[in-house]
Amino acid sequence: MIAIYPILLIDIGSTYTKVIAVDLDAPAVLGTGAAHTTIQTDVTAGLTEALAALERQTGTLLFRARFACSSAAGGLAMVASGLVPALTEKAARMACLGAGAKIIRSFSYGLTEEDIAEIDSLAPDIFLLVGGVDGGNEKVILHNAEMLSAAKTDFPIVLAGNRNAAAQCEALLRGRAIYRMENVMPRLDVLNLEPIQAQIRALFLEHIIHAKGLSRVAVGLSSPIIPTPAAMLEAMELLSSGTGGAAGIGQLVAVDLGGATTDVYSIATGAPTGVSTIVKGLPEPFAKRTVEGDMGMRYSVHGILEAVGTEAVAAMSGLDTETVQQLADCLFQNPNTLPDTPALKVLDRALASAAIATAVARHAGTIEEVYTPLGQTFLQVGKDLTEVGTLIVTGGAIIHSPDAEEIARHALFDARSPTSLRPKGTDIYVDRHYILASMGLLAKAYPREALVLMKQALGTTHVRADGNPPVV
Repeated sequence: MIAIYPILLIDIGSTYTKVIAVDLDAPAVLGTGAAHTTIQTDVTAGLTEALAALERQTGTLLFRARFACSSAAGGLAMVASGLVPALTEKAARMACLGAGAKIIRSFSYGLTEEDIAEIDSLAPDIFLLVGGVDGGNEKVILHNAEMLSAAKTDFPIVLAGNRNAAAQCEALLRGRAIYRMENVMPRLDVLNLEPIQAQIRALFLEHIIHAKGLSRVAVGLSSPIIPTPAAMLEAMELLSSGTGGAAGIGQLVAVDLGGATTDVYSIATGAPTGVSTIVKGLPEPFAKRTVEGDMGMRYSVHGILEAVGTEAVAAMSGLDTETVQQLADCLFQNPNTLPDTPALKVLDRALASAAIATAVARHAGTIEEVYTPLGQTFLQVGKDLTEVGTLIVTGGAIIHSPDAEEIARHALFDARSPTSLRPKGTDIYVDRHYILASMGLLAKAYPREALVLMKQALGTTHVRADGNPPVV
């Protein structure tokens, strides 16, 4: 028996369940374990196997606390509806993604009977109903509330639109689980994301944990299970900003490449770097997350091929298109498949590179040249990440690859797409020990220790984007 009382951190992913034992006194990672997530049967089986792997490294440990996050069974699936795509619908998407959810569908303007049928088929975990600034358009959100009242599936509805229509919406949706919140966009230039995100996380705990079969895991934990993306965002904010006199590493972009999705995080202002640039659209949050549900190495492998083209993936891998398609079908049908053949190894590298390039391009802002009576100017939509100095990558397909840094470079600015505001001269860090999301779990109670552990883990695998050693 080892006379130490460490912390146990559990991350139940869509493909793998990871566990980490952490000694807070050093601080140090004592050991890690992993096993396939057994979501089709009982997630505790995979957790037990991961814990056994950990114990083979460390011996028997008595844990002083246990924390867990999960994205099993696809994580927290949400549908949102708003008024105008560039305004209230976009605000709704920001609220969902910042809370650790995955947007599986979003709607603008008035819902139709076909839309309701699609929503029923999707059976979302939560529906976010917004629309109109306070005192503005009431017609659309009232129409959508009436349409939703006829939905056949049962899901909680977070109501966060025009406050002048809120009471009527509640009346139209009577009999359903309604959570009335402040307007996500009370004015055209104001976003109010935090209350909605807090409610979404509360619903994850109240409704989703039981539905996903995670109730047994929750027994014995020191705090409730949270969505893995929320934990990752917490970790990235801590790593960027620091805590209590311990400095962070500054603005950053992080990419988490998973079996089902690719999540991108930017902890950065995203302000224009050019003096002649005008920003268009809603203000971007300093801590931003996007999730690409069609960019996954296994469950969403066909989405990568559709987004970039089978021919492009074939060219990147050196395989012919028929082989690429056959192997992709195999990966989709058998998501636990490891890249254990030469063909699968080169395909995995190509898929990872394509997924990262596409996901970061979607996350970053864009810029276009326009001419006005006063002369040439530039119009920016979204965040300008070109001057962000740090790129962090994680996810099984990256961290276990000998070409991790080369894959990561596909996230950077590409002269062939000059309007995309992706990072340029950026240092690259690889989360080789797969600890970042777990450090987000640790961050709430032990932020200084979590920061130290992240710096230690990332510092051992730091290279510059240009291939030169880091400047220490």
